Amino acid sequence: MADIEKTDREWQEMLSPLAYKVTRKHGTERAFSHDNFPKEAGYYACVCCGATLFSQDDKFDSGTGWPSFTQPMAGAPIGESIDNSWFSTRTEVHCATCSAHLGHVFPDGPAPTGLRYCMNGVALTFHRDAAD
Repeated sequence: MADIEKTDREWQEMLSPLAYKVTRKHGTERAFSHDNFPKEAGYYACVCCGATLFSQDDKFDSGTGWPSFTQPMAGAPIGESIDNSWFSTRTEVHCATCSAHLGHVFPDGPAPTGLRYCMNGVALTFHRDAAD
């Protein structure tokens, strides 16, 4: 069970219509529509609850049109489940803190993990690293 639970109406009130559709209704944004994050030091958090999920250091250009990462940050609250939609079996990735649907993970990524965490950009917020 998720640490953060809200009613459907509460999620609708706090999220954009697209973020709600993707994170709460397991939708997918259009490719190349939300991978416009800055290329600078920082991290990516869940748009629903703010949980820290991915580092800019692990982001790569997969050519798919969605933000892609080789791995979550150490200790990130990432959960996985089997997704049998779209006539295929995939591994869904969700935020374990609030159950937000984030995207899917595929075994076709680069080193060091060989994984491609293909996330919906609308499900993430970018945060710049604080100056030292």
